[in-house]
Amino acid sequence: MPQYAFGSGNLFGIPKTDYAGQAITTPSPVLFGTLQEGTVEINFDVKELHGKKQFPVAIARTKGKITGKAKAAQLNGMLLNSVFFGQTLTEGIVSIYVDETGQAIPATPHEVTPAVPDSGTWAEDLGVIDANGSSMTRVASSPSTGQYSVTGGTYTFATADEGNTVYINFGYTATSSTAVKSTVINAPMGSAPSFKAELQIPFEGKSLVLELPKCISTKLAFPTKNEDFMVPEFDFSAFEEGNQIMTYALTSK
Repeated sequence: MPQYAFGSGNLFGIPKTDYAGQAITTPSPVLFGTLQEGTVEINFDVKELHGKKQFPVAIARTKGKITGKAKAAQLNGMLLNSVFFGQTLTEGIVSIYVDETGQAIPATPHEVTPAVPDSGTWAEDLGVIDANGSSMTRVASSPSTGQYSVTGGTYTFATADEGNTVYINFGYTATSSTAVKSTVINAPMGSAPSFKAELQIPFEGKSLVLELPKCISTKLAFPTKNEDFMVPEFDFSAFEEGNQIMTYALTSK
């Protein structure tokens, strides 16, 4: 019976080594969630033998490569770390508060200490916008009109700006048992985590399965677009493990 494939399918990454090449003894497989599209491409170079005529009399296959691409919309810290960075993933929030409401500068001492979300800790200043949409100037101390200073999350403004509305943006950290973060170190050249990739395309009770036993990621992109979802893009290349480069399986002969 003929077999067809339809849709983006299911793509899994199974971590094998971290960025330093250390084996992952108990790997946690991760799904490329909400997969929009994917590609596995097999290419070979060839060497052509020519005589006196225009076309080759023999062709030999030489170097080959297998590459893959995946566009998966679901943001997953474990996936990013397992298949691309291979470093240390920890719990915790690192985020940015963008002030869309604003607040008026109070009377003396003309200070505003914005509330940090998630009972977190103020981490860095990301600027203050005035009521006209203009960026105010940060100074070390004693601000004058249109200026501000900040110490430990408390913003001080000029006496002349009392009563004006300001929008305060800042970065913050917080504890969390569900959020994850990772600080990526500048690893030596040659360092990269490896993973096993498994792609399944089911259709009409049948499936195509492609298994790449060892891969490394070559590109990660975070494209943004107004009025659209972000769909991170992963590129990867496969190489051999124990002389095996790929397994494919079809439900039908």
